[in-house]
Amino acid sequence: MHPHVSFITLAVDDMTRAVDFYCALGLTPARADDDIAFFQLNGVVLALYGREALARDAGLATDVRFRTVLAHNCADQAAVDRLLARATEAGARLTQPASTVFWGGYRGYFEDPDGHLWEVAYNPHLLLDPDGNARLETDRAAGLAPTA
Repeated sequence: MHPHVSFITLAVDDMTRAVDFYCALGLTPARADDDIAFFQLNGVVLALYGREALARDAGLATDVRFRTVLAHNCADQAAVDRLLARATEAGARLTQPASTVFWGGYRGYFEDPDGHLWEVAYNPHLLLDPDGNARLETDRAAGLAPTA
């Protein structure tokens, strides 16, 4: 495993308010709609996702109050399975087993021993640079290639 954080996902109660807030701070969304927004930071993507939808995606009760999900993106599905297995062997609690998702990717979630939520994902639409840093579609012009 090449250790890195690809995404920091913030659970938000009001998507419009959250997008407006980060735009006011000077960030420009690479994508923003009613369900999710993405902002390119250095080698990390800041994502905003509705709190209840994120809880369901992670296999948690929708009344669970959490604020942040860290994500580790992998180059393929097998790497997702290996990392989830390694995390559970080390003491993590699997909250959502890896599975194919509607947007074409593959992901699972775990909580570390202190309850911090991690997503482990393969996203065929995401660009990863040679160091494993996440890059949004806008970076295609920079010569970066998709993960697959």
